[in-house]
Amino acid sequence: MLIAGFPAGPWGTNCYVVATGPGSECVVIDPGKDAADGVAEVVREHRLKPVAVLVTHGHVDHMWCVAPVAGTYDATAWIHPDDRHLLANPMAGISRETAQMMLGGRHEFAEPDDVRELTDAQQLELAGLTFTVDHTPGHTRGSVTFRSPWDSTDPASEGISEVMFSGDLLFQGSIGRTDLPGGDHATMLHSLRTKVLTLADDIVVLPGHGDQTSIGRERATNPYLLDLQGDEQVGRVTRGL
Repeated sequence: MLIAGFPAGPWGTNCYVVATGPGSECVVIDPGKDAADGVAEVVREHRLKPVAVLVTHGHVDHMWCVAPVAGTYDATAWIHPDDRHLLANPMAGISRETAQMMLGGRHEFAEPDDVRELTDAQQLELAGLTFTVDHTPGHTRGSVTFRSPWDSTDPASEGISEVMFSGDLLFQGSIGRTDLPGGDHATMLHSLRTKVLTLADDIVVLPGHGDQTSIGRERATNPYLLDLQGDEQVGRVTRGL
């Protein structure tokens, strides 16, 4: 598997280009502001053809270049229906400070020509790869993660079962904020409990911001996940009484 990731734009949002290898079709994940040139560079370097753009959630730092990238390569954009409205109206999902920062220029947003909606537990077969969709609301109502099996024939795959593109659900040592429109902390904790803590430790996590990590590392060190596990242990003891 070929995964080329780079931070883009003022928010340092990680954009990922994923393919089975050089000279093949590929998938672009979360092309945010200023990501189009980076995508083009990766595509040229590895002789790739983007066929799909996957969006973990509708915040502007993750979808700014969805329409330009999808339009340039005639690719299909995929997003959860609860966040689809943000493709054309990203201001509905951002803070007042971010909106004020953007008002200095004229920015027009529109849906790509071909948009398809994601569902929980959906299996996407794209560019020779399989992606499992997990609906993980909390950061936004339509937040999702994408998991893909790691190529077991790759010598570098030892000890890795899957790679997870976590968007703004899970970071190294932290989790996504829930104070923006559509965010909800209790819902975020439910998503972490049911869609993260249930996963295998050997899954590599590629987040929307910051460095890569793993489920095992976050289970052992992330204070938010430690709190959730502590709550579960207390619940078991209470029920046992």
